Amino acid sequence: MVQKTSIAYIAASWVALAAGTTGFIVGLARAEMLLNEKGYYFTVLMFGLFAVVSLQKSVRDKLENLPVTDIYYGICWFGTLLSVALLIIGLINATILPSEKGFYAFAFLLALFGAISVQKNTRDNMVFNKNQ
Repeated sequence: MVQKTSIAYIAASWVALAAGTTGFIVGLARAEMLLNEKGYYFTVLMFGLFAVVSLQKSVRDKLENLPVTDIYYGICWFGTLLSVALLIIGLINATILPSEKGFYAFAFLLALFGAISVQKNTRDNMVFNKNQ
């Protein structure tokens, strides 16, 4: 049974993606850290967003019996876990307040969740529209 994703869930997904990403980037812009540190956290965010979208797509492809190579599937999982690990390592070693560390962690996770949900919704609606 293929259903169209509700407008409320689509909106909530986009809000989660926008709030997480914007909050993380605004936090970086206002942070009192060196530019190379800001670049590190920004790169980790972009890497994480790309990795989770690729992972969601490859998981979905496997579920729909579309061809996905094992190496690509593994790289998607590795990239996702690596981005989270890099953020954790960076925050553990950062000389910022614990509240700032928590802010970055939650903004990062919210952005990743939003990216996964937006990708899922896009895919669901594409399948729904194709079957109509």
